[in-house]
Amino acid sequence: MIRLNVFISVEEVHRTSVLNAAKELTASSVKEDGCIAYDVFESATRPNVLLICETWKDSEALSSHEKGASFIKNMAILQEFTTIKLEKFNF
Repeated sequence: MIRLNVFISVEEVHRTSVLNAAKELTASSVKEDGCIAYDVFESATRPNVLLICETWKDSEALSSHEKGASFIKNMAILQEFTTIKLEKFNF
């Protein structure tokens, strides 16, 4: 399995559009084959920080996810308006 922790820093002016994109990405991702878990979290102490935690069955499922229309559309929004730090774990 593969776990991704995607830390997102966003300015207040873009927070609503970024959070909406993250929620839309989450809603579509949980329906994909090979998705074990996919959640978006808002920091309770830092309003400019979001976290997407995702778990995939294998690299093929993750690769398929990254080629999907929802991923491409919503990641474009996240990449335009945020700073992203990615942690990847194989287990």
